[in-house]
Amino acid sequence: MKRISPRWVETLNANEVFVFGSNIQGLHGGGAAALAQRWGAIWGQGVGLQGQTYAIPTMQGSLEKIEPYVNEFLIFTQMRLDLVFLVTEVGCGLAGYTVQQMAPLFKSALDEKFQNVYLPNSFHDSLTSY
Repeated sequence: MKRISPRWVETLNANEVFVFGSNIQGLHGGGAAALAQRWGAIWGQGVGLQGQTYAIPTMQGSLEKIEPYVNEFLIFTQMRLDLVFLVTEVGCGLAGYTVQQMAPLFKSALDEKFQNVYLPNSFHDSLTSY
């Protein structure tokens, strides 16, 4: 089954988490990070669960520096099966990466064990097109 996050998240159910790209300093001033403050993103916290949000740092340099944070996120989702994680196009806004660059970092989320992780349609299409 295709698990797709909404293109635009305007509301969250009690068990849903808005997953967004941040900077390591947690200065949530623009893009999805600014929106995340609506659901509890904490100014000054650039990583992890905050209210009904989860921050993945994407502004600190390279894909190699982002990958461990994505892996940490995916491990976390398996410890919180009570939550549904709605991933935005992490890294594809202010951070300047393309879907084709970022989507592969989330490839393992296509596995059935990640039933609670919903990817953007663009990530899903990028990962499943041959």
